[in-house]
Amino acid sequence: MAFAAKSTEKTKYHYTYIYLYISIYIHVHLQCFSSSKHSLSDYFISEREREREREREREREREMEDEIFPMMGGDGPNSYAKNSNIQRKAADVITSGRLVPSIFENLDIENAQHSSISTAFRIADLGCSVGPNTFIQVQNIVDAVAQKYQHTRIQVPEFHVYFSDLVSNDFNHLFATLPRDRQYFVAGVPGSFHGRLFPKASLNFVYSAYALHWLSKLPQELRDPKSPAFNKKKISYGSAPYEVGHAYSVQYATDIEAFFRAREQELVPGGLMVLLIPGRPNSTLPAESSPAPVFESLESTLSDMVNEGLISEDKFESFNLPIYCPSMEELRTLIEENGCFDILKLELQPPMSISLPSVQECRAGMGTLLQKHFGDEANIEPLFDRYSKKTTAGNVAEDGMAVGFFVLLKRRYL
Repeated sequence: MAFAAKSTEKTKYHYTYIYLYISIYIHVHLQCFSSSKHSLSDYFISEREREREREREREREREMEDEIFPMMGGDGPNSYAKNSNIQRKAADVITSGRLVPSIFENLDIENAQHSSISTAFRIADLGCSVGPNTFIQVQNIVDAVAQKYQHTRIQVPEFHVYFSDLVSNDFNHLFATLPRDRQYFVAGVPGSFHGRLFPKASLNFVYSAYALHWLSKLPQELRDPKSPAFNKKKISYGSAPYEVGHAYSVQYATDIEAFFRAREQELVPGGLMVLLIPGRPNSTLPAESSPAPVFESLESTLSDMVNEGLISEDKFESFNLPIYCPSMEELRTLIEENGCFDILKLELQPPMSISLPSVQECRAGMGTLLQKHFGDEANIEPLFDRYSKKTTAGNVAEDGMAVGFFVLLKRRYL
């Protein structure tokens, strides 16, 4: 009995020690958890916010892919490669006597030699489409840079050229038609130029010709019948109410700000950027000087097809061209607000007459956009057959994208 009593007593003490140990353990860890609860909560909230931001970014990317469309690929009779003479002539006019001297006078080779990418000179053409226009201007840029290196008696570097356009651009045709005698290495970079495309400080020169007037998406107000910006029976902001032009302007500002934020990260300090942008005269409202006259025949064709019941009115009224031409004042303000670029040149090209797009040119530039929007209701062939009867080769638009800007920017040393 005494042995049993002692065993029971020892057992009681044993459990008491275990109980005390567990109590102390729990108390200490509860204290630790309590003291760290705020930081843990902040961490999980921060993680949730980051995930939400990532999802918002993915949604923006999906919206961009849904809204914007490339030029017609291939080398057929309706391809952009065969029907981009207007763009080529405009680029030739605005860069003639400007591009080479601008590079020669402003390219900072000495600082480029000390950069982390000095073994090569990297050039990006944003919105390159499928050529051949991009090849002509890229070669001009390469020649001008090489001349500057030779003039300063510094060894000419290797050239890396990145051709960039939307994911659905016809890169196969682009690469199949690369100049055989090119003196540069080539890579394709698919994606929207309204976001990042390249690593930080990886480019020496950025070029974009007649691409920045394309919006990443249409303002939602244009499709809302309850909105004062509802663009009824029109496909652009020409002669439209003030609210329509304002909605386009706001979207353009959002897009161009995103464009410059991306380029400020990608260009090396001292790197150059040349932009050719269709615009409008200063002190004019968007509705007063727009690309509308260029597309009047297309708008009239769609309206006729609505009246004949070939296209629904809802489809027509929800279709707007994702194109906007800024004024020089507007563009200058947007560049200055970014704060990372010095404006070396912002020059106005004298107004020039522009021929109305032929049926092939219209298809090359607008075919994929129209097919996406109207393809389920209207046969695209009849649409362009009707369009061809409303246009005559050589007809000139009285207004439109007849004003162009030559923009030369330098990435600041911050």
